[in-house]
Amino acid sequence: MCVFWFVLTTCLTATAQTPKPNARWQTDYWTAKWIMHPTAPGRQYGIYHFRKTFSLPQKPGRFVVHVSADNRYRLFINGRPVAHGPARSDTQHWNYETLDLAPYLQTGNNTLAAQVWYLGESAPFAQMSYQAGFIVQGDGEAEKVVNTDNTWKVLQNAAYSPIKNDNAKLRTYIVVGDGDRVDAAQYPWGWEQSNFNDSSWPAARTLWFPAKPRGLGTDGNWNLVPRTIPMMAEATQRLSAVRRAEYGQMNDDFLKGKAPVTVPARTRAVFLLDQGHLTNAYPELTVSRGKGAVITLGYAEALVDSKGQKGNRNEVEGRRLVGFEDQFVADGGNKRMFRPLWFRTYRYLQLTVETAREPVVLEDLTGQFTGYPFAQKAVFASDEKSLVDIWNVGWRTAQLCAGETYYDCPYYEQLQYTGDTRIQAMISLYVSGDDRLMRKAIMDYDHSRFSDGLTQSRYPSADFQVIPTFSLFWVNMIHDYWMHRQDDAFIKPLLRGMEGVLNWHEQRLEKTGLNGPLEWWNFVDWSKWEAPGEVAGGVPVGARKGGSSILTLLQAYTFQRAADLLAHYGQNERAEHYRTLARQQTKAVYKQCWDAGRGLIADTPEKNRFSQHANILAVLTDAIPVAQQPALLQKVMTEPSLTQATFYFKYYLFQAMKKAGLGDQLIPQLKPWFDMLAMGLTTFAENPEPTRSDCHAWSASPVYEFLSTICGINPAEPGFRSVRIEPYLGDLQLAEGKIPHPAGDIAVRLEKVANGGLKANIVLPAKTTGTLRWKGKTVALKEGSQELTL
Repeated sequence: MCVFWFVLTTCLTATAQTPKPNARWQTDYWTAKWIMHPTAPGRQYGIYHFRKTFSLPQKPGRFVVHVSADNRYRLFINGRPVAHGPARSDTQHWNYETLDLAPYLQTGNNTLAAQVWYLGESAPFAQMSYQAGFIVQGDGEAEKVVNTDNTWKVLQNAAYSPIKNDNAKLRTYIVVGDGDRVDAAQYPWGWEQSNFNDSSWPAARTLWFPAKPRGLGTDGNWNLVPRTIPMMAEATQRLSAVRRAEYGQMNDDFLKGKAPVTVPARTRAVFLLDQGHLTNAYPELTVSRGKGAVITLGYAEALVDSKGQKGNRNEVEGRRLVGFEDQFVADGGNKRMFRPLWFRTYRYLQLTVETAREPVVLEDLTGQFTGYPFAQKAVFASDEKSLVDIWNVGWRTAQLCAGETYYDCPYYEQLQYTGDTRIQAMISLYVSGDDRLMRKAIMDYDHSRFSDGLTQSRYPSADFQVIPTFSLFWVNMIHDYWMHRQDDAFIKPLLRGMEGVLNWHEQRLEKTGLNGPLEWWNFVDWSKWEAPGEVAGGVPVGARKGGSSILTLLQAYTFQRAADLLAHYGQNERAEHYRTLARQQTKAVYKQCWDAGRGLIADTPEKNRFSQHANILAVLTDAIPVAQQPALLQKVMTEPSLTQATFYFKYYLFQAMKKAGLGDQLIPQLKPWFDMLAMGLTTFAENPEPTRSDCHAWSASPVYEFLSTICGINPAEPGFRSVRIEPYLGDLQLAEGKIPHPAGDIAVRLEKVANGGLKANIVLPAKTTGTLRWKGKTVALKEGSQELTL
């Protein structure tokens, strides 16, 4: 599995490179125009093809353009796909891509073409928009020949129509937009090629408002900002096995591209195909002949039995595929290729082929994997070989939940939720060292702030949603970034928005020191809470009326970290204010919610409900004395009567264990993850069975813990300027790990020796110091390689 994912993220299809652009396009009005079809409505579903043919006296060494569209575009040069975008955002921060097209151009005529789509009501919730439009701005004098204006040609593609894949059809919450139905008989095949005849296409219409970077002009429309993340990775994948063939013949040679399959006339054949693991990919199905044949592509994370249950994900017998669908209607032509507008998530892909008067030939089926181009730079190994599977599946989970934003889950929502993102970002930092998507996420949430002072819970999102606890986790994300990166210029402008969040929570504290009534959706975890009146779920008692120890401690937890940030930036009075608030809250929780008889913090002062969550947070905030914390956590981990934390909140359990010196018990706590592997999952799920989503990055947290807890690698001060290494090996005899650090790699090799000692080989980057702590003993570390025995 490690080899597969390394190849996947490094063997990428060619895309246009991002060069250094002319800075004027970030400050001046653009000379190119936003363009659109001359008669089509701008805010209704439509797929458009734009073309511009131009001549060059010689092949250029540099040909830089800036490109954007609403909703999205896919760009071609002389028939070759070179880029897609724009990176998802909101209209006040609308991304454009800067591309050097020179490698794809030639002397003489060249054709720049783009497929642009605006999905209207069929769009996913993660897609924000203004109206359909497309723009290309040449960077300099040589490139202005391709500026969008009415010399461009455009066609609305009537072949496309949406297929509903909604809550009613799939009987669950799914908001990734509609599927694609393509009627090949109406498709302008070859439209992107240089030799295509576009003489009958109308001229594009220029939109009346000027194109401009953010901060200029009076009209909202699109405020353009440069893309801050790299282009997505792409790599060709092939499905691994034919698991079932009904009324047709197909074997694995078809999946290898070696044996086309013919489905006879007037036949309905169904082929169930298995990728072998979950993936995000653009399926590309090539067919010949078969005029009028209808081919439905269905996608699923897992099959279901007669009761709708998933069970073991490897099992096929007695199970069926219920899932998201696309459809292609053949026109009888040769080598017609169907590719949906957006990627699909699947382990199982089912082809349902219904032919008409002539047979259809299935020539080939591949997938073009897509995702954020994280490179795995971290290493983890130990003498417990079963941990390798946790690492590999966890990292795959994190990869599939990262694209132009972080995704909570790729199949059902593709929305960037703060609670999920905080955990995902830490995995990204530790495994890849790439902080660009984390920075973008932090800024996305900053852009989402509204009049209450809170951030939205998920962003970008066309559907407004607020989870006040997630606003707190945005503050904690800023703190996380501050601890791991030296980047004052990025962090300081965020402090004002951060204080808006803190103020909202402060204003809702009661004189008792506990939270008062809280509006919106105060989600904490998908646990089995018994909170009357809460419709959405995930909310503990004491949100609506006040008095929740959990919500109070989440506030205190955040006030403590916010105080550290404010003090670092010289706001000592504000820092002390929040430290005082946090102390008052933790004392109030202990006074009103501590049950001496049970030795636990109760969820409310009534002391009739108890959860892992309240006690985990009591440890993280020091609401109970430090000396009592190990015993409390032991009880939390072993008492089944408590409301249990699900996979999401286990992240905070792991942090509490590390804080209380119980990190040696991490591996026994991973039983739910081993159970998922035994159930055939190839990514980690949203919740314990039965679960909706089989891929949720908050469940990939063990990947981070292997490096942060077992190997013990953590920042000792802001900016990761120094390192604290405190390993917890548990029953392991040997562990080694490496993480990327801004100054280089941190590498450790840890081996137990006789009498409870530790032999450690540690490598720190240049100009980086730290400490190694083992069972109460601490030694200093210096830059470079060092071998120590404690």
